[in-house]
Amino acid sequence: MTIAVAVSGGMDSLLALALLKERGEPLMAVHGHFLPPSPAWGRVAEGLAGACDTLGVPFHALNLHEAFDDRVIKPFVAEYKAGLTPNPCAMCNPRMKFGVLFDAARNLGADRLATGHYVSMEDRGQGRMLVRGRDAAKDQSYFLSMVPVESLRLSEFPLARTLKRDVPAFLEGLGLAPPLPSESQEICFVPDDDYQHFLTARCDMPGPGPAALPDGRVIGEHQGLWRHTQGQRRGLGIPWSEPLYVLDKDVASNTLIVGTKEFLDAKGCVAGQVNLMCPARDWPGTVLVQTRYRQKAKPAKAWLSGGRLYFDFLEPHTRPTPGQVAAVYDEAGTVLGGGIIEEAL
Repeated sequence: MTIAVAVSGGMDSLLALALLKERGEPLMAVHGHFLPPSPAWGRVAEGLAGACDTLGVPFHALNLHEAFDDRVIKPFVAEYKAGLTPNPCAMCNPRMKFGVLFDAARNLGADRLATGHYVSMEDRGQGRMLVRGRDAAKDQSYFLSMVPVESLRLSEFPLARTLKRDVPAFLEGLGLAPPLPSESQEICFVPDDDYQHFLTARCDMPGPGPAALPDGRVIGEHQGLWRHTQGQRRGLGIPWSEPLYVLDKDVASNTLIVGTKEFLDAKGCVAGQVNLMCPARDWPGTVLVQTRYRQKAKPAKAWLSGGRLYFDFLEPHTRPTPGQVAAVYDEAGTVLGGGIIEEAL
């Protein structure tokens, strides 16, 4: 069984490659470049080729920028235009890394895919399941909750038990230097993290409209629904006796719904584009749902109806954002499924 290790140029994927090499696995390294070719890409590919040569692993650089534009960037723009706040990193995993890139690796002779994600695959009652990684601060299971479980069961995650803080020392001890020593926490295709400039450069975005309270009273104007996200407080530009927050967006009337803090919590939410890791009937009576990456998963009742997941929150929960991922866990950190939030309740 040949494992293709997806190497980005950063520390984590390079260590994943080195750890699998130490295990004596038949390997190849694949670098899928998702942005148009550039001198910077050339330098990363050259650095990775050198590291793979040191390890004695065949290296393949793949130009996948057209597929990335079709499957990630265009939907990102369209969803913002529709008033959503998408999570392109979460959708890149099923569509590109475990989709197009994995398919390309198979064509090169690979049977399995390995990545540098901080997650684990473990045997549970439902079969081999995605589980949170050991490093709670770096755990990336939230971003993989939309990947089909069949693809995950063909995958390896060598950093499952690794702590992020130990990675630089591990690599140094192996004599390996990543071409990209620093990590970006921003969207890879949005320069300087200025998504508003990026969107307006790609297409004509919707314009101004009324800003109204939940009772319908218009109290100001917004400059485009796509410029705002649920829970936002700063930058509204609407004078009021109390701080105002974005509660919702009425796309049909191009109205931004705002309100004071007491309106912020939600009783539940609905998610579509459902990805089940195991049948919902096998879920525990109470699950833990995480609606943002930097958020503690909170208890909820969950049920599947008409192809959508419905959540009834059991404790105060900040209003979820349509377009973001709702990842579902059990108490042991097993990922039960995921979906894209459509509305808060």
